[in-house]
Amino acid sequence: MSVLPSERRGPAGEVRANMRRSSRLAWGHNTRVLPHSDASERNKGPILAVLEEAFAGCTHVLEVGSGTGQHAVHFALLLPHLVWQPSELPDAMPALRKRIFNEGPSNLRAPIEIDVTASPWDVRKVDGIFTANTLHIMHWPQVQAFFAGLRAVAKPGTVLAIYGPFRYGGTYTSGSNASFDAMLRARDPGSGIRDFEAVDELARAAGFTLVRDYPMPAHNQTIVWHLAPA
Repeated sequence: MSVLPSERRGPAGEVRANMRRSSRLAWGHNTRVLPHSDASERNKGPILAVLEEAFAGCTHVLEVGSGTGQHAVHFALLLPHLVWQPSELPDAMPALRKRIFNEGPSNLRAPIEIDVTASPWDVRKVDGIFTANTLHIMHWPQVQAFFAGLRAVAKPGTVLAIYGPFRYGGTYTSGSNASFDAMLRARDPGSGIRDFEAVDELARAAGFTLVRDYPMPAHNQTIVWHLAPA
């Protein structure tokens, strides 16, 4: 798996690091040319507060669906004990690579391509897995494929953390989430806010046990599961 140039040491590593700095200057280090998510900026602090506890004993985290890369950069910077591996679908990779190259700390790996429906995923085993605002965008067969693919990349004791909106007992946690779900389904009938019970059933089928469900701002949740040690 590739690493960023700043992870390498010695004279050759210094040359690569200087090349990277030069490239940043050539691009003007202008993040305005990159996709930006206001929601990611708003929620990264509350999510980090959960991940600091959930991933305290982890060393290598896989993020599935890194999007703009804002979360990946922020979490890797403030959780320096982790190697953070971002991933995305092929179409989203160019912008993600640019952000990570420009802004990423040394513990943030170069992004890799992951399609959750392709089995097995081409990634080394990890002890932490994170995804944010993906389950309601995926179609349900993709959600099922995501959970089915976890065991192949998860070490015993792996922590799984998922952020996003959920329904409980078929009920939305807010009127705004009900409106958001209606918008999602009008745009793409296969998408939509998922029922916690159905997602938890998939997690349990993959060997994960619920640890805690954290209420988050804007009527979202961060849900943490744990894969039993060997």
